[in-house]
Amino acid sequence: MSDDLSSVSEELRQAVGPILGRTPSGVFILTAADGQGRETGMLASWVQQASFEPPVVTVAVNCKRYLIEWLEAQPRLALSFVGESQKELLRHFGRGFEPDVPAFEGLEISRDGATGLPVLADSLGWLEGEISGRLEAGDHVIYSVTVTGGASGPRLESEAPMVHLRRSGFTY
Repeated sequence: MSDDLSSVSEELRQAVGPILGRTPSGVFILTAADGQGRETGMLASWVQQASFEPPVVTVAVNCKRYLIEWLEAQPRLALSFVGESQKELLRHFGRGFEPDVPAFEGLEISRDGATGLPVLADSLGWLEGEISGRLEAGDHVIYSVTVTGGASGPRLESEAPMVHLRRSGFTY
């Protein structure tokens, strides 16, 4: 889990960076709690369905984020799906939040799920679940999340999801 990308040769970076960067991914707001009353949200784009039965998604979180500790203490999370017109959420969540800063201030949230975690009321929809597995993958941890609930939002049928493409597969 090194921050050092020196193990990747410049030749490989040049060859695969543009391809990896153009691999499309959705945009989500991941919500978690620390078990002590604090909650946060972060921009997440490496989310993928991984199983039909039971429904499972994978979520990658950078090892530098304090959220890793929170997910270990409270192994559940929620994901709000961001629509293509919701660019303001990129600005709001893009820089991240310190642990004691309220991440959802000024946003309409819902707590309709069994986890009680906040989800964005105006999102395309949301899922929540329990962490059922963990894999260290370089500078990220990939969580397997068994989906236990969710709901469609008001935009699900009328708006396309936001898609994230990068210039290089070696940076966000």
